[in-house]
Amino acid sequence: MGRLDGKVIVLSAAAQGIGRAAAIAFAKEGAQVTATDINGEKLKELEGIQGIKTKVVDVTKRDQVEALAKEHDHVDVLFNVAGFVHHGSILDCEEADWDFTMNTNVRSMYLMCKAFLPKMLAKKSGNIINMASVASSIKGVVNRCVYSTSKAAVIGLTKSIAADFIEQGIRCNCVCPGTVDTPSLRGRIQAQPNPEQAYKDFMARQKTGRMCTAEEVAYLCVYLASDEVSVGIKHVPFFPLPHPFTLGPT
Repeated sequence: MGRLDGKVIVLSAAAQGIGRAAAIAFAKEGAQVTATDINGEKLKELEGIQGIKTKVVDVTKRDQVEALAKEHDHVDVLFNVAGFVHHGSILDCEEADWDFTMNTNVRSMYLMCKAFLPKMLAKKSGNIINMASVASSIKGVVNRCVYSTSKAAVIGLTKSIAADFIEQGIRCNCVCPGTVDTPSLRGRIQAQPNPEQAYKDFMARQKTGRMCTAEEVAYLCVYLASDEVSVGIKHVPFFPLPHPFTLGPT
């Protein structure tokens, strides 16, 4: 018996990083997983894993999100992972950067929640997990202006949904990791003028001496997706990085 036996889970950004690790972890625990991403080639790497089906979806497009929702009679867990990290202060952030980040990091979650929440309400049972970050309303981080702003909005969205629908059987939590070692992070490091120094700078901020892994975040998401969390989380005490923590209804 898996911890997620019989549960139907839909998640975004499943082609790599946290989304990929979570999709695999969900499936190993017995869930039926629909793994979506805009990167069809990377998404194919999940094909053949028992319990996972894949679909190319751009979660910033309302028509594609609504079509995805129509393919599911019901969904037990919605995990919103899709996101983009912009590097820079407010002076480095052009309007296009702001719009792209907010569209990817916040509007996509709005679209997904709005499309799937009615299915959960019809069953009076559902579970939404949103990917936020320590870089948000929790902590100011250098050169993460619009990213931190978007993740603060995710925390606000999560608390709002939790407050509005907890009495109707809906749980809504967000996960707030520190620096996670993912292909996205490695790519951003390599894009810097001095990748070796950029890596050292990242590591210098890790009080535990290492970065969090995508698998560690996925373990927490398995717990949040399970019935072990019966009414949602209030506030889990903050742990030093790299351990992720969650925020739920206040």
